[in-house]
Amino acid sequence: MATASPSVFLLMVNGQVESAQFPEYDDLYCKYCFVYGQDWAPTAGLEEGISQITSKSQDVRQALVWNFPIDVTFKSTNPYGWPQIVLSVYGPDVFGNDVVRGYGAVHVPFSPGRHKRTIPMFVPESTSKLQKFTSWFMGRRPEYTDPKVVAQGEGREAITAPRKAVFSVHGLTSPRALALVHIKGT
Repeated sequence: MATASPSVFLLMVNGQVESAQFPEYDDLYCKYCFVYGQDWAPTAGLEEGISQITSKSQDVRQALVWNFPIDVTFKSTNPYGWPQIVLSVYGPDVFGNDVVRGYGAVHVPFSPGRHKRTIPMFVPESTSKLQKFTSWFMGRRPEYTDPKVVAQGEGREAITAPRKAVFSVHGLTSPRALALVHIKGT
């Protein structure tokens, strides 16, 4: 008799993109997406999303508050390629064009429970003064064509990107092992 014992585990992520501190900007929105290894697959929820535009709070902190919900479940047979959440923040420049105001990424927490992560944000910059002026004048600042590159190490060696802000993500993670399923042949 053949016994098949497929085993997978689930990673449930439930939380919110809470707030950010971008001292010099207002009226921003954020996008999130997940980056994960080949063995991982989403089984429920949304892998990416875009928030509403928010303005700075009127208190001393001047926080940009989104409280943007995240709810996704992944399955995998091994932890290699553990999911990361990538955040991109956009807002208007002086000409009214939407430009990137920050990128950041963090691994989904490995342990179950309530977690709060603060993510440093950065913006790619042009390497020469001529490129900086041209990109400012044309309204096309440097940005990634695919924000998922933020979560990868390859291809980012020569990027000039000073830290610009910090981001706060609140949530629950729950890695759970599924019971092994045994199938008996007749």
